[in-house]
Amino acid sequence: MRILHILDHSLPLHSGYSFRTRAIVKAQMARGWEVACLTGPRHFKPGPDPETCEGITFHRTPAITGGKSPLREWREIQALAARLERFIGEWRPDQLHVHSPVLNALAALRIAKRSGLPLLYEIRAFWEDAAVGNGTGKENSLRYRATRMLETHAARHADAVAVICEGLRRDLVSRGIVPEKIIVAPNGVDMSMFGNPLAPDPAFAHRHGLTGADVVGFIGSFYDYEGLDDLIAAMPLLLAKRPQAHLLLVGGGPMEEKLKAQALASPAAARIHFIGRVPHEQVELYYSLIDVLAYPRKAMRLTELVTPLKPLEAMAQRKLVAASDVGGHRELIEDGVTGTLFPAGDPAALAAALDTLFANRSGWEQRREDAHAFVERDRNWSSNISRYIPAYQRLTGKAL
Repeated sequence: MRILHILDHSLPLHSGYSFRTRAIVKAQMARGWEVACLTGPRHFKPGPDPETCEGITFHRTPAITGGKSPLREWREIQALAARLERFIGEWRPDQLHVHSPVLNALAALRIAKRSGLPLLYEIRAFWEDAAVGNGTGKENSLRYRATRMLETHAARHADAVAVICEGLRRDLVSRGIVPEKIIVAPNGVDMSMFGNPLAPDPAFAHRHGLTGADVVGFIGSFYDYEGLDDLIAAMPLLLAKRPQAHLLLVGGGPMEEKLKAQALASPAAARIHFIGRVPHEQVELYYSLIDVLAYPRKAMRLTELVTPLKPLEAMAQRKLVAASDVGGHRELIEDGVTGTLFPAGDPAALAAALDTLFANRSGWEQRREDAHAFVERDRNWSSNISRYIPAYQRLTGKAL
């Protein structure tokens, strides 16, 4: 079986998107399948073509410079389609596996038809909702509605559709996509990378002023929808109950300066620590500093429909998880068993949930074990990858 993955971007860029790709491809390679990867013109990091990262070889489509929307997007589709057609002629895959955004699907659909190859379209988030989430689009705008139509068109014409969660599946069914052609391949964790957490390092904790502290943390990208403003707003309330509380924020993004200004003005300013972005190989060190990972996502279409990856990584690291009760979190977290849920957009409720967790340390080990077991059993990429097999077999007619 030769599978060609068509991607927006990839390693060496670090993102949830590229880490999911890495997990899928490595798990497929471990099964003995032949796998190739092709990125579109939006992979913006200069490098060789092809480029090998962490044992995976990525082929590239040259970047498109200049041009205004929607002409720029049309040129990107054309460029990827041309590169894809050439690569198919060279490598001759059995199966096309194209990953969102929809621009990739629009490029691949025409080439799949021309080449007589089956196409599975994997949707990690709807592009129109992602644009609203990162602040580049507005819900129900003309652009939003047009993008939604294109997304539905791509799902309808793909031979099979994979989604990362039930929320996306239900939404596609409501658009008229045949349920039988949709598979759910949920976010997972490479347990060989995250399943053996580092022991706490007292010297590292001392260096960050966290010796003996009750540490709440967030590791990820600073987008508005992540609700980090609510987490900062909760800190004075938490400190009133937990005088040793500290907040550790690891990462960066569009909201960084605004969040820093909010923190500086907070009565809890001395207890809020911005670490910045850290090399991927150091992330586990920062996980080891944190007692409770907090995910206060705001309630909106994106967060209601899409499950995030970070809470799963935290569970694999045997960390306690506290998260807002948006749909994407409810699909991952069993309240009181594998994590704690609190009302979205409510700093007081967030502070109360964190205080309750710190006040009940006797139950921490059982919760850590339950959460880790859930990820090992249901969200481990070594087994998750089997969810694609029925679709691949049906589309190619080949046994796997």
